Amino acid sequence: MSHLPVLPILIPLFAAALALFFENRRFGMAPQRVVAWTSMAAMLGVSVALAVEASSGRIPVYLVGDWPARLGIALMVDRLAALMLLVGQLLGAATLLHACAGWDRRAPHFHALFQFQMMGLNGAFLTGDVFNLFVFFEVLLIASYGLMLSGGRGERIRAGMHYVVFNIAASTLFLIALGLLYGLLGTLNMAEMAVRVAQAPPQDLALIQSAAGLLLVVFCAKAALLPLYFWLPETYTHAPAAVAGLFAVMTKVGLYAVLRVATLSFGAAGALDGFAWPALLALGGASLLLASLGVLAAQRLRSLAAYLVLGSAATLFIAFALATTGTIAAGLYYLVHSTFAGAALFLLADLIRRRRGSAGDRKDLVAALPRRLVPGVLFLVAAVSLAGLPPLSGFIGKLLLLEAVPAGSRTLWVWALVLGSSFLMLVGLARAGTRLFWRVEPWPDASPERLAEYTPVDAMKAAPSRPLETAATVLLLGYGIVMVVAAAPLLDYTRAAAAQLQSPGDYVQQVRAATPHLREP
Repeated sequence: MSHLPVLPILIPLFAAALALFFENRRFGMAPQRVVAWTSMAAMLGVSVALAVEASSGRIPVYLVGDWPARLGIALMVDRLAALMLLVGQLLGAATLLHACAGWDRRAPHFHALFQFQMMGLNGAFLTGDVFNLFVFFEVLLIASYGLMLSGGRGERIRAGMHYVVFNIAASTLFLIALGLLYGLLGTLNMAEMAVRVAQAPPQDLALIQSAAGLLLVVFCAKAALLPLYFWLPETYTHAPAAVAGLFAVMTKVGLYAVLRVATLSFGAAGALDGFAWPALLALGGASLLLASLGVLAAQRLRSLAAYLVLGSAATLFIAFALATTGTIAAGLYYLVHSTFAGAALFLLADLIRRRRGSAGDRKDLVAALPRRLVPGVLFLVAAVSLAGLPPLSGFIGKLLLLEAVPAGSRTLWVWALVLGSSFLMLVGLARAGTRLFWRVEPWPDASPERLAEYTPVDAMKAAPSRPLETAATVLLLGYGIVMVVAAAPLLDYTRAAAAQLQSPGDYVQQVRAATPHLREP
């Protein structure tokens, strides 16, 4: 039995402990950063190795403590888990680079909390049972509370407290759903659940469906699906840039959980097969419309980025709820794209905010933007990608989704929603670009009130340029360009992952067949 599947959990755990040890002032920041980058490099290497192994179709299963999967903790790495794991490490590397430009000095315990968050993310992608999915959700959420509130005051504290309270309520519902499912099925291992749900007596189906529905409600809340989206815009707008960039993958964890549980535990479950997809499709469409309007109404670039994250999650709900191999494959490609592009816009918004003085990243205030060539080019690339225009990865993802929409009564409105939302987002991004990079002087005939809103910024007094921050944004946008260049092999991988999800029998067989090496089952 290979120990590779457990390393993405153990590496950040030990790195967090080391980072806490080196927090004493006499050590300075250098040892913490060395620990963080060593951990990140190790996790990235392990993730690549696991992705290579998973691409063969084999599903490595790791039995923690050498207990059988039905009794103990099982970690597994199929194509979907390997993809999400690799995306998480690539995003983590870019946001860590941004934080090392100086923000990590101002945030107490940043590197320890960052490693704990990576541990929670990795564990959520690797676990094979829903109880440990809850455990890893809590690990990453507790770390995110600390990161969100680090060095904050005022609006950040208020938004952070709303975020904490909302997630505590969601976690309570999560536990209730798990208790119901365990009482009905006698297991929380997802492979075992798939078998027992299919064999459940008819009189239990209504209760199982209710428990499964409650579980999906929790996952949809984590993914900010309408009407449970209200926590996301304020939280992401007021989070520190590096934290908001890392949070770009948080909604994807909820989406991952929906896709995993719906296709595996309830995907071949007789009467429960696909029972939630129609509702998720309708709510995804409504969320996409809401997000598009939010992009138009946003007054801050960070708020605009938050609504774009909400829109990407809604698009993914539509793709997954259509429940065909083609739409799921397109959705997985779009998931990777939207994670990197959304995070890049958060980092870029912070760079622009500091250069515009007291105007910050507000679009309604006219202000000079010194040295705007580099951020302007980066904004153009990010906007083209996020709006879904050719030739970048956002266009490829949406084109694949539209091509894969099955013919029928839903085809027209799915096309209308996806294309209409793309147009509205393009308008919102174009307005932001015009006001931030083009209209940097007040109009000659501006009213006294408008002149009073103008914020001059002396180029010599603007926030100093931090090369690492720019490099982090370039890295994230570079991922998107690589996705275009390597679109063919990446699409082959996502199609194989989608096919594996649509046929969960092999997953169930390999997990149930995993046997302890040192003890009898």
